[in-house]
Amino acid sequence: MPGNRILCVAEKPAIAKAVAQHLSGGSMQTLNVRGQQYVKNYVFSFNFGGTWGTCEVTMTSVIGHLTGLDFGKEYKGWLSCPPSLLFEVPVFESVDSEKLSIADNIKKQAQYCKALFIWTDCDREGEHIGTEVKKQALLGNARIEVKRARFSNTERAHILRAAREPVELDDKQANAVAARIELDLRIGAAFTRLQTLQLQTLGSPLDQRPISYGNQLVAHFSTRREADFCVPGSCQFPTLGFVVDRYLRVQNFKPEPFWAIAVIHKRDGINVNFSWRRVRLFDRAAVTVMLERCLEAKTAKVTKVAKKPTSKWRPLPLTTVDLQMMGSKYLRMTSHQVMQVAETLYTRGFISYPRTETDQFDKGIDLKKLIEKQVQDRTWGDYAQGLLDGGFRTPRAGKHNDQAHPPIHPICAAAPQALKDEEKRVFDFVVRRFLACCSEDAKGQTSEVELQYGDEFFHAKGLVVLERNYLDIYVYDKWESSTQLPDFEIGEVFEPIEAKITEGKTTPPNYLTEPELIALMDANGIGTDATMAEHINKIKERQYVAARPRTGGTGHHNEGEGGGRGGRGRGRTTAGNTGVQEFIPTRLGVALVEGYDNVVAGLTDCPSLSKPHLRKEMEQRMRDICNGSRTRMEVVEQSLDMYRGVFIQTQRRIDMLKDACRKYVFQQVTVTTGPNGT
Repeated sequence: MPGNRILCVAEKPAIAKAVAQHLSGGSMQTLNVRGQQYVKNYVFSFNFGGTWGTCEVTMTSVIGHLTGLDFGKEYKGWLSCPPSLLFEVPVFESVDSEKLSIADNIKKQAQYCKALFIWTDCDREGEHIGTEVKKQALLGNARIEVKRARFSNTERAHILRAAREPVELDDKQANAVAARIELDLRIGAAFTRLQTLQLQTLGSPLDQRPISYGNQLVAHFSTRREADFCVPGSCQFPTLGFVVDRYLRVQNFKPEPFWAIAVIHKRDGINVNFSWRRVRLFDRAAVTVMLERCLEAKTAKVTKVAKKPTSKWRPLPLTTVDLQMMGSKYLRMTSHQVMQVAETLYTRGFISYPRTETDQFDKGIDLKKLIEKQVQDRTWGDYAQGLLDGGFRTPRAGKHNDQAHPPIHPICAAAPQALKDEEKRVFDFVVRRFLACCSEDAKGQTSEVELQYGDEFFHAKGLVVLERNYLDIYVYDKWESSTQLPDFEIGEVFEPIEAKITEGKTTPPNYLTEPELIALMDANGIGTDATMAEHINKIKERQYVAARPRTGGTGHHNEGEGGGRGGRGRGRTTAGNTGVQEFIPTRLGVALVEGYDNVVAGLTDCPSLSKPHLRKEMEQRMRDICNGSRTRMEVVEQSLDMYRGVFIQTQRRIDMLKDACRKYVFQQVTVTTGPNGT
């Protein structure tokens, strides 16, 4: 019979060990679990307080999801049924074969416990894994009471508080994940089978590989057996679609010549370059006439002189999306690598939970105490001390709060030899971002002079940085003083030393970089903050895109998203390897996107799979489950209806998909400048 014992189950072995060490004070017994190398049972006593009091505890873990969803055996073969039937045939949940011993351990331990405390990560996925743990525990002990420990980092005081203030599992969030798992299985399997079986009829090389729609892995293609369905599949094609769209814009770009007027005047030994208010025009004759009128006027008149203070705002508290974007931009790592490293830093207790949408700190968090822990660091310790000595400012508050986790922040300092190179880079970024959030904005002064020359207006701007403040710690932001403008006076008249026509050509945009791709996915609701890096990694693994470091000298600098009349370009190129990954689609990647676009061309209410609309709507419905406005069953049925319509059209117009593959995959056409001719 269950005694005064509580079973605690974490999502990962490392978290189980960390929690057990905090709750036990380091005094615990470690027992092996049959058939598992990493999962252990930690036995100790702990005073939970309140009605629970002092209890014997068995702390253990799972390793991510315990169960998987799959079709019955009769539907598993590639030729077992028409692919369209996979939208409706029964699906079954079962414990993954390699995790049977973990499930058995939970059932066995539950027999001797009065309560189950679930210590999975506090997000949707964690809630669903918690329900999987709950089911196994109830199989071992139908009367066990189930609670949930909410925590966002493995700092000792935080863990103790989570143990003594348990809450209930959030079934709505778990149901949202369950809906997503079923949808990804059905939609991914149906489209993967359809396009693979149809396109393999075109011959080599498409008859040698599965053409995955989602995250489907085919373990043995020769025997036509499907493997696991794990991550949202309908995110893969919109992610690929963004890459192909930018690629085609680069390939189809036609440069246009433009002309502008530049005016220069020398004052106090300083050459002042005045920019044309019109920026540029695409008619040389018109620009020539305008310049002639300026020269006929001979003198220019100052119409505006302004000096005013300005600030460069310190960054907002760090979210997962921003960590992935900034990490892939500045740390010479892919977003997938950044998230893997951040997860390691979290499980080792160096940073808070790295999957969060929140960009505002709760007033209850003692930020100065967190800063104090960084004072001992040799690199930024003096800066941290300066914040404590009066430099501290309350961080800016963004507009997002997932009500689950605070922004990503450091929990403790790291000894110089405690971290590997990649871990140190990510940890340094997290600390610098946190300290910058708690700092003063950078201060400066802008000056502007506007003048009329003939019928045209020109202006010059200057910046003087007066106080760097947060820029001293946040080395990723740049804000530099420009040449200070001489003192002009309103109404003064002078004859410029030079006025001339300059010319140039519009240039195509760059290929899509990883930070840009993440931003597009975030803006269009493709994936969650926790899964975006995985989707990007999958389209690379599937060989739908190739990634390479962006280098300078290509001539592909961004001018207002691809140029255009009157567009304002950034006017800068990069030199050398920037460390930022850019994506170029393979021939197959281009073929699939163009093929699916052609399938729905001219059809109303039938968006292409390569566009974000379908997945964005599905993600919104997942949020509806979480807030209780829709049920899991409603969302599954409505979403399947959406995708079923596209599937039917794809079946009817499959020749368009085949034609696109013939055009790109089988013809000797150069469609990319990617590595290895991909």
